[in-house]
Amino acid sequence: MEKEIQQFNGAKDLIFDAVEETTSLVEQMHALVVNKTVRPFSLVEPLATAAKAIKAAHDLPAGVVYESIRIVNRGVHKILDLGAKAVAAAIPAEKRNQARLATPMRSDAKGSPSWVIDHAESALNAIYGDYLGKKQNALDLGMNLRHGGHILTLTKESLKQKFPEASAKICVFIHGLGCTEWTWAISAQRFHGDPAINFGELLKKDLGYTPLYVRYNTGRHVSENGRRLSDLLIQLVDAYPINIEEILLIGHSMGGLVARSAAHYGRQENAPWVGRLRHIFCIGSPNLGAPLEKATNMLSSLLRNINTVGTQVPARVLNSRSSGIKDLRFGYTLDSEWEGIDPDAFMNDNRDAAPYVDGVKYCFIAATITSDPDHPLGVLFGDMLVRVPSASGQSPQPERRIPFDSGFVFNGMNHMHLANHPDVYTVIRQALDAADDK
Repeated sequence: MEKEIQQFNGAKDLIFDAVEETTSLVEQMHALVVNKTVRPFSLVEPLATAAKAIKAAHDLPAGVVYESIRIVNRGVHKILDLGAKAVAAAIPAEKRNQARLATPMRSDAKGSPSWVIDHAESALNAIYGDYLGKKQNALDLGMNLRHGGHILTLTKESLKQKFPEASAKICVFIHGLGCTEWTWAISAQRFHGDPAINFGELLKKDLGYTPLYVRYNTGRHVSENGRRLSDLLIQLVDAYPINIEEILLIGHSMGGLVARSAAHYGRQENAPWVGRLRHIFCIGSPNLGAPLEKATNMLSSLLRNINTVGTQVPARVLNSRSSGIKDLRFGYTLDSEWEGIDPDAFMNDNRDAAPYVDGVKYCFIAATITSDPDHPLGVLFGDMLVRVPSASGQSPQPERRIPFDSGFVFNGMNHMHLANHPDVYTVIRQALDAADDK
């Protein structure tokens, strides 16, 4: 019940924020129209004086109207805040603290209420997650570790109760943009003949790993999420019931960038978990950038440079997309790649690949949608969202390449299927077996 109350309050706050932002956008566009209309007359006297007077006569009442809308919006918001607090206070504590039953991470749970709510919340975080974080909106997912559908409390007492037979080997799964840990169960019935099977369950059964799943706000900068993940793993190592000997990070799409970022910042801060890190798997990750985000940047830049209302409005709407999405343009994983840089500048590649952590094996897995890897569609679209050169880190410029230790390219497979396809698991398993043989 507490979670539902938070979601309601978060949605309420977001709606009123949207009214505020929309009012400001309309006001700015209104001013643009007026200025463009008045400007030709302001260049020549005596028309200039008359034009200024007309503009002043227009601006004052228009400003009053827009400010009135804001005042009413804020007033209604405060009234609803008081009402929501009164309703929450009237709910008995035992009901308010009653946790929502976790829906198992299974492919046949697709379309269930939990699945729909989780995906809607994650999609919202993907698009406006940095804004939600800045506003401290209750819909901000933050970042947490999960197991068995529940958020883990990273204390010794809680983890000892959660893992009575704890394994010393941990595998951490990090989903991609706008997704949740449900991603790892995609098409499980079709691929494995069992809706509950995913890479985590297979690694647990075959090699004794304990699978943990990250859920996070994918709209924040990748580097911010990398730091957060490193902090969570520090807490995990400290609170885990037994000494953790081995950690795997397995990231799908954006998750691979977050994994690489976490390893970099963990090494930089000499975090204890990094010494236990053995492998990083980047599955369908846009290590050199995603073509869709590049195309969006080109379009918004073009629109922004055409000084008409019909182009400025869509340009501003497009540029309101989250920092996390913009990081995918070139595969940013470090703070230094975006700090002090105009995020909407036209195709400004400031990527500076983070150095790898010594002793850790980095593996990429990529795909093409065509069975023939040389087919033009496969070359052009890759797995539909990420092209093979990006996933494999093979930049045309040798100094900008990402030196993966190993990798594999599947043909006839799409971006999402990479997250739970049995052939992908075989590659992961072979990489781990090869490391054990050394």
